[in-house]
Amino acid sequence: MDESPLDRSIQFIKGVGPQRAALLGRLGLQTVSDLLFNLPRDLLDLTQVTPMGSIVEGESCQVRGRVVDLDARPTRKGGTVTGVAIEAHGQYVRGIWFNQPWILPKFRFNDCVLFSGKPKRRAGRWEFSSPHVQWLDPDDTDAHGGVIPRYHLTEGLKMPEMRRITRGAVEEFAHLVPDPLPEACRAELELPSLAQAVRLVHLPVTVEQFQQGLRRIVHQDLLEFQLGLSLRRRAWQRTAMAPVIPLTAKVDARIRRLFPFPFTGGQDRAIREICHDLGLGRAMHRLLQADVGAGKTVVAIYSLLLTVAAGYQGVLMAPTEVLARQHWQTLERCLAHSRVERVLLTGQLTPAERREAQEKIRSGQAQLIVGTQALIQKDVSFGRLGLVVIDEQHRFGVRQRARFAADAITPHTLVMTATPIPRSLCLTQFGDLDLSLMDELPPGRQPVSTHIVATGPQQTKAWEFLVRKLAAGRQAYVVCPRIEGEEESLAMTEPPATGEDGTAVAPAPPANTSSAEQVFKELRTGLLKDFRVGLLHGQLAGEHKQEIMRLFRAGELQALVSTTVIEVGVDVPNASLLVVFDAERFGLAQLHQLRGRVGRGVHQGYCFLFPSSATPESQKRLEVLVRHSSGFEVAEADFRLRGPGDVLGTRQHGDLPLESADLFRDASLLPTTRDQAQELVRSGRLDTPEYAPLKQRVLSRFGELMEISGGG
Repeated sequence: MDESPLDRSIQFIKGVGPQRAALLGRLGLQTVSDLLFNLPRDLLDLTQVTPMGSIVEGESCQVRGRVVDLDARPTRKGGTVTGVAIEAHGQYVRGIWFNQPWILPKFRFNDCVLFSGKPKRRAGRWEFSSPHVQWLDPDDTDAHGGVIPRYHLTEGLKMPEMRRITRGAVEEFAHLVPDPLPEACRAELELPSLAQAVRLVHLPVTVEQFQQGLRRIVHQDLLEFQLGLSLRRRAWQRTAMAPVIPLTAKVDARIRRLFPFPFTGGQDRAIREICHDLGLGRAMHRLLQADVGAGKTVVAIYSLLLTVAAGYQGVLMAPTEVLARQHWQTLERCLAHSRVERVLLTGQLTPAERREAQEKIRSGQAQLIVGTQALIQKDVSFGRLGLVVIDEQHRFGVRQRARFAADAITPHTLVMTATPIPRSLCLTQFGDLDLSLMDELPPGRQPVSTHIVATGPQQTKAWEFLVRKLAAGRQAYVVCPRIEGEEESLAMTEPPATGEDGTAVAPAPPANTSSAEQVFKELRTGLLKDFRVGLLHGQLAGEHKQEIMRLFRAGELQALVSTTVIEVGVDVPNASLLVVFDAERFGLAQLHQLRGRVGRGVHQGYCFLFPSSATPESQKRLEVLVRHSSGFEVAEADFRLRGPGDVLGTRQHGDLPLESADLFRDASLLPTTRDQAQELVRSGRLDTPEYAPLKQRVLSRFGELMEISGGG
């Protein structure tokens, strides 16, 4: 078969050649098709620029000019005011920012910029208060109108070259772009063809044209991805026969009697959805999203006990030894008077203990199994597995769920996370799962009082508050981002400080270091010398970690210096205080998880965030936690600030394989494309000849990644 012109090397495009092809290769552009679908990074709209002489007070406008003056000065109340003047054709306007001194270094003399906002006339001159600013590239300054796409560049490649090469490729090849979406479907959805969309994105006359083209290309990208998820879901439903686990009033009452409290509305709703799935006879794949402290473990235990009551084994898998043992202890308390046979399987067992546990699991004698990734090793097999509950799914590789499946029977799967995930990520990272949401906290649970504490007197006051609370019987976590630090603190080697009269001076707070071991040594000999302080981190032996947690849980340790091993699952109701060193080093979702360790009992919880550097960006991020107690709100803010890559706390196993979609910008298209994809698969339309090109494209993009075949 002849090579398509779209698959040709980029160097054969007119005006490119081997040298420029090498530069374009650095941007990941190898073929003609790559160039056509290399979307602009942004759009410069010069169609709405208002001449400075035509400004009207109070009316939104956009002006363009060259920076001619920069100044910053203090105000009488101790704040700052920053001013930037721009000039065009002998006329001037000024941008003014209050208490934002970091704005000034962003500007340089002779920068060409756009100011957008509502101008006011002050002292005979035009001023914009905190205008939106768009910096123009030097290559944009001679463009006196129109809509101008701007592309990502690399050293040696200038914007005019990139625009010229792209324009030439669009004019020569765009009409050859195939469209896997049938024409009737495009008409139904009011979408242009992909060939038209490519022209609209690269050669727009208006912003609306650009948006129309971009929406079509993004729609295609998301639709194909959602079709991959829908095909995988269908494959599971067709081939994955699962146990039928019925719910009876008798079993429901028996399970509820184990809990000394009524369930919340959110817990009852999640249980209803799970029980419905368990009774269908095809494998459940459900994501249970719960805010920190909403009681997802109760829902997990209910589901597992229902499974055991039906004669099947239930598994609860956690990402860490600490969390697995926490779940184990919760189950032990819950089932203290129960005949349910249960087993704990982790990497810390002796060979003899492991062999005994494995035999009980293989024979089916063990009805309820709790463990870590030790559960998915090759030497572990199950006698009669009915339900797998995976806690904190994002800590595991995406494919690990499948390792529990036997040849003929696939167990039901419930994935849980207490790190609320933005809806757009749910529809992609977990798009093949049904979703249950629990955002309702148990009665009496108070939001944790959260404070950003600057260095100096503020931190001294925070430590004094913490010491008073410890003296009153409360407990505290002190969290650091690292186990060891290179820096040594003077507090370790200097003798106790004394005043001029020889009396002892109160110990200074520990230096804001990120080392847990260092902070532990300083607190134990300094501020917290009158209390028992423990140290917990991932490099300690398993038995040591268990003993430290036992002592803290029993109240024999008043403070626990730790890394993020206490991030999820650790439940000590008397712990009401949290200090986080170098707070800006943590993600917001991670800080919200840590904050969830306190305030779990009857006492008000307090969280003190100690940043080591107070940049505007870090301050803005940390203020989200002060403003929002809901993990769902924190997650959305984290997503906006950081993008999808790190929102879940770790990089995903193979980040989302999207080509042009941006999950934040294009969030509104996600539910639409998901519904369309599910309808195409459910109705069988995707299997018709008309849709064969679309299905083939989905399989070529996602077949191997999602483990789906042509049969789908």
